[in-house]
Amino acid sequence: MYYLGIDQGTTGTTSLIFNDSWKICAKGYAAHTQYYPTPGWVEHNPIEIWNKTKESVSIALSDAGIKARNLRAIGIANQGETCLVWDSKTSQPIYNAIVWQDRRTAQAADALKRNYTQLISRKTGVQVDAYFSALKIKWILDNIVDPLKQIKKNNLMAGTLDTWLLWKMTGGRIFMTDPSTASRTMLFNLHTQKWDDEILDIIGIPKSLLPEIYNSASIYGHTSPDNLFGAKIPIAASVVDQAAALFGQACFHEGAVKTTYGTGCFMLLNTGHKPIHSKNRLITTVVWKIGDELSYALDGGVYIGGAAVQWLKDGLQIIDSPNETEILARKVSDTGGVYFVPAFVGLAAPYWDQYARGTIIGITGGTTREHIARATLEAIAFQVAENLSVMQRDSGISIDVMKVDGGASVNEFLMQFQADMLGIPVEVPVIHETTALGAAQLAALGIGDINLEDLNGVWKLSKRYEPSIGEDERQSRMHQWKKAVARSRQWAEC
Repeated sequence: MYYLGIDQGTTGTTSLIFNDSWKICAKGYAAHTQYYPTPGWVEHNPIEIWNKTKESVSIALSDAGIKARNLRAIGIANQGETCLVWDSKTSQPIYNAIVWQDRRTAQAADALKRNYTQLISRKTGVQVDAYFSALKIKWILDNIVDPLKQIKKNNLMAGTLDTWLLWKMTGGRIFMTDPSTASRTMLFNLHTQKWDDEILDIIGIPKSLLPEIYNSASIYGHTSPDNLFGAKIPIAASVVDQAAALFGQACFHEGAVKTTYGTGCFMLLNTGHKPIHSKNRLITTVVWKIGDELSYALDGGVYIGGAAVQWLKDGLQIIDSPNETEILARKVSDTGGVYFVPAFVGLAAPYWDQYARGTIIGITGGTTREHIARATLEAIAFQVAENLSVMQRDSGISIDVMKVDGGASVNEFLMQFQADMLGIPVEVPVIHETTALGAAQLAALGIGDINLEDLNGVWKLSKRYEPSIGEDERQSRMHQWKKAVARSRQWAEC
């Protein structure tokens, strides 16, 4: 039996095919274009994402030597807050998808905060911020729908990229999302488990535009043979990417925690079946709904992780590949006093500063590209360490080990420095692309092929990093990092 996990991410789509022993049989990947129409704006072409998703699946099927009809089930993970609006009659987007990194609605978020911060946070578990989908959808409705008079508003559908892919894969028969993705919109009430009418009215989004909310692991429907390689395959899971990674890391129970290193960095702590509201500005989020029970997590999100390394390559052009950062970082004993705060699009948890901007401080005439490369990797670890500290205070849970995944988890310098800054061991699994793994496992669960107990022995350790510095040095480094962060804050408002 074969299961397909699709990880539709910020820079591309990964498709992994697993057998029933949860070994990777094949992989497909297709990158898509990043559009930056103006500073602070980030967009994707939804049609391109659909085509690239099909391309990645096709590559994986070819690599495995199987046909689409041989797949037992499909699970989809999506990039979260990125959203779009399309015409149900034509299945054509009326505008590009607005990406989670986009800051065009920062001022609208400020206006909303003045009167509704506590209400929205209490109901949805999130901070009022341009990061989430609600204000992006509102921007499209206000700036695109009215000028396009030929589109009737009752034809419109709004959704995140899971909803878009489900719509396209089924030939327009399914308009659904799951609670984990819905909880990233700033419109989902954690307590009623429904779209919140009061918040919808405050922001001005008609509920009729939004999809039905369905279980994370359940049969949504079947692929249309006309749309996906001539096969009718059960789509049996849909979940936001970080929740899929949490599941793929076997963090099924309260107290388990993981960090994914991708374009950003995202730490999730499973808090069980009751939401814990953060006193220190973390996000309270749903991670999945299985049967009648929701599972929740505290979420410490970092906007810029691997994207900072990509900037060294594409922006500064001081490296040829991300792997080069590890080589450069090891050529110097420290950063020479350089600290890099990669707040390209502001700072997420625990600051939620929409106007912070990237800062490199401590530069001298002796600063080299080696120092900057090392400072970039250290910046990723500092941000993660800050969120772990806050997470432990909010939850009251003592965290003894951090599971990690994502592309940067193969960087041994970064992982060792991360263990040093956390003060606890860091564990890298054999399968580090746990987002696609979690989506595929949830799909197997959704069609009843497995239960959670069957997955307990699947997770395998590849490498464990132990802290190698003392608490005094750790606190000294964190103190300097926080001084650097303070200098980056509110910059765009000055």
